[in-house]
Amino acid sequence: QLHLMESGGGLVQFEGSLRLSCAASGFPFSNRDMSWYRHAPGNEREWNASIEQFNDRTDYKKSVRRRFTISRDNALKTRYLQMRRHKPENTDVYYCNDVLMGLSWGQGTQVVVSS
Repeated sequence: QLHLMESGGGLVQFEGSLRLSCAASGFPFSNRDMSWYRHAPGNEREWNASIEQFNDRTDYKKSVRRRFTISRDNALKTRYLQMRRHKPENTDVYYCNDVLMGLSWGQGTQVVVSS
C-alpha cells in the first residue's frame, strides 16, 4: 500500500527557516520524480518544487526560487523541502506527491508564518 507522510511544519517567524520531510512507504521512492505542493481549503493546489529521479535536477516556482531547496535521500525514502526566509504568504499546508500527482495524498504538514 502506497503511503506518503509529510512532517516538519509548524510556526515560524518571518524570515525564519523550516525543513519539511516527506517519507514514503509501500513503493520505491527512488524511481519517481517528486514534487512539493501547497494547498489550503478553498484554494487551488499549487506546485512549489520538483526533483528528478535520475539526475537530481530541480525546478522551483519563481516566488520560492533561491529560498527553498528540494532534496532527497533514497536510502531513507525521504524527500525534503528546506524553506528559508519565510514570508507570511508561505502560510499553508504542504504536501508531497509525484510530478503527476498520481499518488494518494498524505495529510500534509502545516506551516504558519508569523509576521
